[in-house]
Amino acid sequence: MLSVRGVGYTYPGAPAPALNEVTLEVARGEWTALIGANGSGKSTFAKICNALLIPTQGACFVRALDTSIEENQRVIRQCVALVFQNPEDQIVASIVEEDVAFGPENLGLPHAEIRRRVDDALELVGLASYRRRGSYSLSGGQKQRLALAGALALAPEVLVLDESTSMLDPEGREDFLACLKSLKKNGMTIVQITHRMEEAVESDRIVVMSRGRNVWDGAPAAFFDGAYRNWDFEEPDEVALYRALLADGFVPNATPPTVDAMMGALCLS
Repeated sequence: MLSVRGVGYTYPGAPAPALNEVTLEVARGEWTALIGANGSGKSTFAKICNALLIPTQGACFVRALDTSIEENQRVIRQCVALVFQNPEDQIVASIVEEDVAFGPENLGLPHAEIRRRVDDALELVGLASYRRRGSYSLSGGQKQRLALAGALALAPEVLVLDESTSMLDPEGREDFLACLKSLKKNGMTIVQITHRMEEAVESDRIVVMSRGRNVWDGAPAAFFDGAYRNWDFEEPDEVALYRALLADGFVPNATPPTVDAMMGALCLS
């Protein structure tokens, strides 16, 4: 779905590149967690993915379409949807369903198709009963789910989330992650930029960014087996629990360190 080949990007006037020779392939239907310290290039990578930024070095391809070719960019931006950290930056209408309809309307879609997409997106994020509510009246978590619904109404194949849970309370994060799990089951390709290890552990794959480069790439089980210590990431509670259960023989060594996987293993034991 996504192929980044030797990509670099330097902001105008910046003394050093924000991205430097990043090479990465993201498969269809994969949930990739992109983690790293502030300034490691994660947000720049997100904008490269849907041609908001064009690489100053190397190339980025979405479904084999080169993002640097202007004729490709409309298709690419429909294929790759971005959800940012602050939902207020993406909410453009005062009524929930009107906000979700904004993107499809700009695509010039027929009214019946817009209605179908709005209904489906609101149902997916659990806001169907809020369709006539004022956008301003929603909680922080609900606003972030509204931003997600707006992205989903574009019918993207890839969802790129740039710290989309960082402003949410624990309940809001839990609801948002439940939406992501549902989308993943339905085949959505997800690239999630996050600093929360309890979210990264839910992914299929973890990529570590450092100083504009991707420096580690592998499965969450391998990452939390010890690699995470190389960059001073905190061990999430799920992994600490997994280690304790593993030491006592309650879960097999191959179990991914997620709550759902551990519950499944315990029920079978």
